[in-house]
Parts: sequence; structure tokens; C-alpha cells
Amino acid sequence: MSTLEIKDLHVSVETKEGPKPILRGVDLTIDSGKTHAIMGPNGSGKSTLAYSLAGHPKYQVTSGSVSLDGHDVLAMSVDERARAGLFLAMQYPVEVPGVSVSNFLRTAKTAIDGEAPALRTWIKDVKGAMEALRMDPAFAERNVNEGFSGGEKKRHEILQMELLKPKFAILDETDSGLDVDALRIVSEGVNRVKGNTDTGFLLITHYTRILRYITPDFVHVFVDGRIAEEGGPELADRLENEGYDRFLTSATA
Repeated sequence: MSTLEIKDLHVSVETKEGPKPILRGVDLTIDSGKTHAIMGPNGSGKSTLAYSLAGHPKYQVTSGSVSLDGHDVLAMSVDERARAGLFLAMQYPVEVPGVSVSNFLRTAKTAIDGEAPALRTWIKDVKGAMEALRMDPAFAERNVNEGFSGGEKKRHEILQMELLKPKFAILDETDSGLDVDALRIVSEGVNRVKGNTDTGFLLITHYTRILRYITPDFVHVFVDGRIAEEGGPELADRLENEGYDRFLTSATA
């Protein structure tokens, strides 16, 4: 069992006008094997939470703490966070010209594990994961995300997650830009990892459609940089019917 614990987290981002507070005291604990959905309107701080956990230099933690199995995540560099077991599936994956998918995946696996995977087993694992995600084998020799469609980029993120097997996966709006078929395939990939590992998930989304395929254990409503309400899967159904108006009214009152 592993635990990712966020306590009273405050984060600011630098703007032309100076530091702007985004997160205003986030408390959240995620255990192995559990799926937490973070939902909320645009600009509420959901992606800021994701990138702060991953260590993006744009976001400055001004107070609070993040620990993974008792170890101070905020004291770790980005690569140390990855080796400790954190994984971020980005909303907008970046292109890496000149680096093939196959080389990228094996290099990442070697860095995470501290040793290169056995070649025969690795090739089998990669091939199996790609087949499950309906990815053409030729995809492995393309440059990372270069010329990829939105759906291909998101499948590549899930491919990385399946092969790296993190302790905690942060999925930042993985459903954005996906058609129905791609959404189902990506969701199946997440569910495979859920079924085969003890990975804990922080699933960030605007909409409930991905939650029709991935059932969360907990749903948290994010408004104005903090958690405004928490509940089970039924809370997502309520948001589908009612939207965020009642939370936005309370935040501005």
C-alpha cells in the first residue's frame, strides 16, 4: 500500500502583475488502488494541481506539503518524483523531434527502474500494450508526438503509463479532444492498469463522460483553487444534471 498525501497546499503562478494565487489550501489523500476524480469549471486550478505535483517550475508552492509514503515530494526534482512513483499524463503532450517512441519508452523505463528491461520481455510488453490500445506497430518508430493526432497523443500517454506502472497516475483531462471510440480505448487502458496494478489515480476532467467508462471511488469538486465538495460516484451524476452554478455562486458570494 502507498499513500499520496496533500496537506493545505497553496500554489501561485508568476504573471506580469506579479505572483497570482491559484491553489488556496488543498487537502487530499489518495491510497493505492483508489481512483479520485477532480471535477470543476475552467480556471478552478485543476491543472495547476496536476503540474504542481509533477514539479513544473512555472508553479510555485507557497505553503503546504505533499508526501508520498512519508517522503517529501516537494523536495524532489522532477525526475526524482517520477522514480518515486508519480506519473503525469499531460493535457497537451509535447513533441520531441528526433526521439522515436520506442527509444523514449525504453529510456524512460530504464530511468525509472534503475536498470534496462530484459529486451525480449520488453518487446513483448510493448507490443501487447500497443495492440490493446489499437496502435499500429509502425507507431513505435515515429518521433514522440510529432504529427500525432489528439487521439494518438493520448493513447501514447496511456501506453507510457501501462509500461512504467507508477504508484500514482495523474491524468490531466485525458478525455479532452477525444472522439467516442478513442475515449473508450483510452478508458480501457486505464482500467487495465487499475485491474493489474495497485496504481492510485487522480483523474482530472470537466465532464462526466469519461466517468461512464472509469468508475471513481471518490469525486471532488474543485472551485476557486480548493475542494468545495466531496462524495462518491453519485456526485458526478449530480454535476451532470446541475452543473457548477451553485458552487460558483457560493464562491463569489
